[in-house]
Amino acid sequence: MHTITLITGGARSGKSAFALELARKRYFQRAFIATATAFDEEMKQRILCHQKERGNTFHTIEEPLRLAGAIASCAGRADVALVDCLTVWLGNLYHHCDENDSSIGEHVGAFLAALDTAPCDLILVTNEVGWGIVPDNPLARAFRDMAGHLNREIARKAQQVYLLCCGIPLALKGEGPHE
Repeated sequence: MHTITLITGGARSGKSAFALELARKRYFQRAFIATATAFDEEMKQRILCHQKERGNTFHTIEEPLRLAGAIASCAGRADVALVDCLTVWLGNLYHHCDENDSSIGEHVGAFLAALDTAPCDLILVTNEVGWGIVPDNPLARAFRDMAGHLNREIARKAQQVYLLCCGIPLALKGEGPHE
């Protein structure tokens, strides 16, 4: 069985940089599964920044929807697959599935099942969205609730969980970041 490392935290807390550092330190053959799509100029710039940050040290797979398949495609090609970011992926699902909770749940279920049969180690980046105020609309509440469910289920399966705060990784489960 391969290991799962979950990295969570707030926006701009250093999650992606920490995930890249872990992957570079621990693995030689690395895949990066990118979930973001460039739907506007600001997002294009964010994607370019992330691409520059990881350089050519990762094989990049762009997959905004079918994460289970993207992970399976790493068989024999990577020692680790770094998925960045699960909450962006979840937002993609809400958009492409027309906010249909049943369809979104099927994608989430397939992804969670894929974690059990991953062909390589996984580093998963997500956002902690449950620490703010209760959203004022049903869509935002559904998204927050599904993100919380997804993060809990992954944390349950993961051998290591880190919370990033102000760029500092806090080990919540498993070994510390510099052991």
